[in-house]
Amino acid sequence: MKAVTWQGKRDMRVEEVPDPRIEAPDDVIIKVTSTGLCGSDLHLYEVLGAFMTPGDIVGHEPMGIVEEVGPEVRTLKPGDRVVVPFNVSCGDCWTCNRGMHSQCETTQNRDQGTGATLFGYSKLYGQMPGGQAECLRVPFGDRLPMKVPAGPPDDRFLYLSDVMPTAWQGLQYANADPGSTILILGAGPIGDMAARMAMHEGHRAIVVDRLPDRLSRVAARGAETIDFSDKSATVGEKVRDLTDGRGADAVIEAVGLEAHGSPIAEGMHKFIGLLPDAIAEPMMKKAGIDRMAALYTGIDAVRRGGTVSILGVYGGAMDPMPLMQMFDKQIALRMGQANVRSWTEDLMPLVTDGDPLGVDDFATHHLPLEQAPEAYAEFQEKADGVIKVVFQP
Repeated sequence: MKAVTWQGKRDMRVEEVPDPRIEAPDDVIIKVTSTGLCGSDLHLYEVLGAFMTPGDIVGHEPMGIVEEVGPEVRTLKPGDRVVVPFNVSCGDCWTCNRGMHSQCETTQNRDQGTGATLFGYSKLYGQMPGGQAECLRVPFGDRLPMKVPAGPPDDRFLYLSDVMPTAWQGLQYANADPGSTILILGAGPIGDMAARMAMHEGHRAIVVDRLPDRLSRVAARGAETIDFSDKSATVGEKVRDLTDGRGADAVIEAVGLEAHGSPIAEGMHKFIGLLPDAIAEPMMKKAGIDRMAALYTGIDAVRRGGTVSILGVYGGAMDPMPLMQMFDKQIALRMGQANVRSWTEDLMPLVTDGDPLGVDDFATHHLPLEQAPEAYAEFQEKADGVIKVVFQP
């Protein structure tokens, strides 16, 4: 089969690889019909390359048709249509039973000190072959994949794999009262979806970004916008001007470790990227720092007693935090990988009872798998109009 493989820093290639096969009695094999390109994939493209091995199959936002099931699978059969969550969770361990599927004790990577295995996401998270491929092996067939109705185009359900549960968890972690003002940092796919969900829940959404096409896109859905590149005032000052001097009730930080505005940390990332993996890997795990501009902005812009909900991926071990400011403002922090399967019941009505969030036209680009290398480059460069890419193998 064809699959998108990592071959080195900024070097993605579509190659012929062995077809997946049933390895455990509760596995299923799916023929992938759509698979998304996520902002988290860009971390592998450059920053987290030390944890990758040439030939790794990437991607963690797949859906498709069941082709084969293991002998112990009872709830799926060939021909069923399924969406696959990005975290590989058993659905039956202590953490899964408490809704923490991203910490699944069955697939935790204890050798790396990390949580549940992720599809297509480096040896830090299990080195499980990913979903930017023609076929995919999915474990825990009765509890992991989500069966969805036949009929509507893939885009109606695809975002249940990552985008929707990640944005929804960020909104739930924000713990905002009805009618609150929620500041969303970043208007990429996750920030955009978080804004749509916030407004759908009756909140006021203010979105910060620096790219005109992304700001226009969220504004067209009804969000207020702040242009980060306008330096006439800080984001925090602008938010306070919009909120009677108080600040946002909650902040959803949807940018993460590759935020703009952190030149020293960016330089460190580039330096570590030039080192041999044997040196770079322990440096990133023990002494790494992130580009913290977005998180610092959120801490400044949130009101006293408010919540900062972190969706952006961070990987640094020595990130400096403004603890005096956080303590003084009585800020609450919530964060973590989305526990995808714990949100299924909340989210399914948003894609089966009409399309209130506009998922049908959420993608900006639908491309064949063969165009993945170019798509990665354009997405990483934030080329005009490239916001959400869906590959169709």
